[in-house]
This record gives sequence, structure tokens and C-alpha cells, in this order.
Amino acid sequence: MASQRRLEYLPWPAVEAAARQPGSTVVLPIGALEQHGPHLPVGTDSCFADSVLDLVLKQLPEELPLWRLPLQSYGFSPEHTGFPGTVSLSAELLLGLLEAVGEAVAAAGFERLVLFNGHGGQIALVQVAARQIRHRWPRLAVLPWFLWSGPPQLLELIPEPERSQGLHGGRAETSLMLALQPGLVGPLPSAAMPLEPPAGLSLEGAVPCAWISRELSANGVVGDPSGANPGEGDQLLERLVAGWLQLFTSLLTSDWPQRRPALDRVEPLPTAPQQ
Repeated sequence: MASQRRLEYLPWPAVEAAARQPGSTVVLPIGALEQHGPHLPVGTDSCFADSVLDLVLKQLPEELPLWRLPLQSYGFSPEHTGFPGTVSLSAELLLGLLEAVGEAVAAAGFERLVLFNGHGGQIALVQVAARQIRHRWPRLAVLPWFLWSGPPQLLELIPEPERSQGLHGGRAETSLMLALQPGLVGPLPSAAMPLEPPAGLSLEGAVPCAWISRELSANGVVGDPSGANPGEGDQLLERLVAGWLQLFTSLLTSDWPQRRPALDRVEPLPTAPQQ
């Protein structure tokens, strides 16, 4: 049962026993509270990370040692401030929060921590947190995974140019929400495609810029949600769940990452010189 995989429902002796299992792994779903246009809820990224993870856990074989933590629903979203409903943590605060979770998971004796992130605007920050956690607690493997980038051939369902230009509140996110929580989806707005950057540059990708949604779109949408539909959302959800189920299973049935004696030695992170 998925509920048996929720650490918050277990007494501490059961948590201790879980951590002792070979390959014991904890997942922290991470979302955000930020505008997603006039038609999607501000908790869209949180809903996706939480819902997909729960669907994966329901299908995961019971003998595999995976447990989840409660959703971290506040994230790093400064690009969406200025729209009501957006609540953004500072980078320093989110880093500190994730490191505190990492410390507790390591102290309990678990072997792995998966940071299951649903918000594209904090991918790099979650990766930094993972590296810092791993440096401070070398016995804990840390995997910073992003919801939309794991399963193969996922966004091939979305036609171009929306596939590459629908960055926020567009067709993919709207279709997926129509599959998960259709009652939370309002009337679909018209396309709000941003101006093309100079040749060779991009809003995201290989040569990105730090964009702010207010500069790109009056209603907060960067993309075209008009073609979104529940059937497409069901296909996206099916590929997400199947892909992540395969990836979690691959991890949990392996001994990766293999330990080396040198990793048992903890060295402090360098500090800035005193002025």
C-alpha cells in the first residue's frame, strides 16, 4: 500500500527498521507555489510531483525499499513574483531546507535520497543542494531528479513549436492537469508566445537567459495552452508514471552508487576568507 511508504505515518522504530534495509531510499517531492496563468492553479508543480510520485508508489513492488516524505510545496520562484499567489523562498532558504532534510535522512541511516522536483525554475538549485548534501554526508547518495526530464519520449506527444516554446502554463502542463485535476482548470487563454530572442539564443536550453514572466506575458502564460485536452493529458501521465516506475525500479534493484573507503571521510566545505 502506498500509505505504508509514507514516513510521516510511521513511528520511529518503523523508520529505523526501514533505514536498515539494504538500499533504503527516501524520496522528497518538491513543488512550488507560483502563478501558472489565469487557467491553472498556483500549486500546479506541487500537484504534479506529488501525484505522479504517489501513482508510482502504488505500482512499485512492496519489497523494494522506498519511502516518501511529505510534499515540500514552496520552492524558488522569483521569476513569477508580481502575480498574486506566488510564494517564493530565497535560494539560501531552500538550500538550507533541503540540506536539513538530507542531514536527517542521513542520520536515520538511509542510503539514498531522491529529490523529486516538479518545478523547472529550480532545477539547478536542487542540483546544488544535492551536491552539498553529498559532500557533507558522503554515505548518503543523492539524486536530483526533475519530473519532466526522466521518462523517454515524453514530450514527443506535444507538437512543435509548443514542445520547445511552451515553457510555462502551456499545452503540456494544461493537458496533464486536465488528466489529474480537471476541476481545477479554468477557461483556456489564448496563446502568449514570447518574442524570439536573437539568433542562436534561447529562453531555456543551451544558451538561456534568466527570464521573468511579467516581461514575457501579461497573463503569465509562456506558450499556447489552446490545444490542451484530457486525452493528451492521460497519455502524458501514462508515460510519466511508466517512465519513473522503471527508473525507480532500476535504482532500487541496484547497488549504485558503489561505495569507496575514501567516501567515508567527511571534509568541510570551503568557507569564504575573513574580511
